[in-house]
Amino acid sequence: MLNRVIAFCLTNRVLVMAVAVVLILYGSRQAAELPIDVFPTLNRPTVTIMVEAHGLAPEEVETLVTFPIESAMNGASDVRRVRSASGIGLSIVWVEFDWGTDIYVNRQIVTEKLQLVRERLPEEARPVMAPISSIMGEIMLVGMRSTGSTTSMELRTVADWEVRQRLLAVAGVSQVSVMGGELKQYQVLTSPEMLGRHDVTLDELTSAVEKSNIVTGGGFLLSKTHESLIRIIGRATTLDEVADTVVRAGDPVPITVRQVADVRYAGPVRRGDASIEGEPSIILSIQKQPGADTLLVTERIERILADIQRNLPGDVVVSTDIFKQADFIHAAIDNVKEAIRDGVIWVIVVLFIFLWNLRTSLITLTAIPLSIVITALAFSYFGISINTMTLGGLAVAIGELVDDSIVDIENIFRRLKENYHKPTPDNPLRVVFLASCEVRNSIV
Repeated sequence: MLNRVIAFCLTNRVLVMAVAVVLILYGSRQAAELPIDVFPTLNRPTVTIMVEAHGLAPEEVETLVTFPIESAMNGASDVRRVRSASGIGLSIVWVEFDWGTDIYVNRQIVTEKLQLVRERLPEEARPVMAPISSIMGEIMLVGMRSTGSTTSMELRTVADWEVRQRLLAVAGVSQVSVMGGELKQYQVLTSPEMLGRHDVTLDELTSAVEKSNIVTGGGFLLSKTHESLIRIIGRATTLDEVADTVVRAGDPVPITVRQVADVRYAGPVRRGDASIEGEPSIILSIQKQPGADTLLVTERIERILADIQRNLPGDVVVSTDIFKQADFIHAAIDNVKEAIRDGVIWVIVVLFIFLWNLRTSLITLTAIPLSIVITALAFSYFGISINTMTLGGLAVAIGELVDDSIVDIENIFRRLKENYHKPTPDNPLRVVFLASCEVRNSIV
């Protein structure tokens, strides 16, 4: 087989060289368009279900939330395995499907099963599906901290409503999770004494506050010539508006929230925090969509963050160097570049010193780019990404390739030299063929 390939190449030298040039040009273009990631896809298509059940212990979460969902998912089509974790007020269920299944079809199957099981869950437990991501989906951690007067609550508000929304609009980003800081809440704090002073129950106070924050439609007001849209705007946007909400229409004056409770801005009870170098901060975890180019998505994110930084208060600093998958990818690419550089240098040194022939060195060097572009074409055809594993394999393969090229060229050079000193030299192409076949089996 290999002997016939060698014979064909020697017989059709011009055609082989032309094909090699075309492969190098086309392969270089395809290599530039290959997706880049840290690792290849290692896990099956998986749909993640998250359910918050505030106030429930892990045992109750497992019994009331996790078990019903697991039971429903086990009967779904193409499901390979169902795993779960139950914690304080939180249930996470991972539904793994068979290889080759469409993740969007899988999510539709899970949605249908959740509709059936929703009635069996506690009223406050509402299952949601996590965005589509991969095992190495977290591509970047972004930090925000204040060096001046901006409070932790203000910083968290900026992160939630400005930074996160801008990042979610970046192509290739699937989810942005915000950690740390103080979440802004309108808190209405009362006590039995304050309620008893005006003979108001807690249910009355709760109902009044809920109804004061409603926006609804009121239909149309028709006249002879036109119709007017009726708007009922009851959303409270300031502390005073919440405090002035009427709890009960008293006699002679109504009783307001201000009289039976204290209204303030505050955060929930904190069970965790985020910090950068020991300083309280906000951390944004950015997840990418499966198949998205990590380097390209990271570049887009950094451009958006640079624009966001210009519009933030002067004492707010955005840090993008906490963690980036792109750094690992660049390191792997640099390793391959070093392997190619070292291979080229050693080919020139070994062949030129021992054979004292520059032509043989140049011939051997052509094997490196040609092999790389053929590899890129194979990656493109089979849908393989450039990642640390494939780049590591390329680095090793380049060393083997250079070694094989040196052995082949050195033997051909030696046989041609011997043929030159014969009284009746053989055909040089025949000598090249025999010399290459002579070492082919040992090389392969």
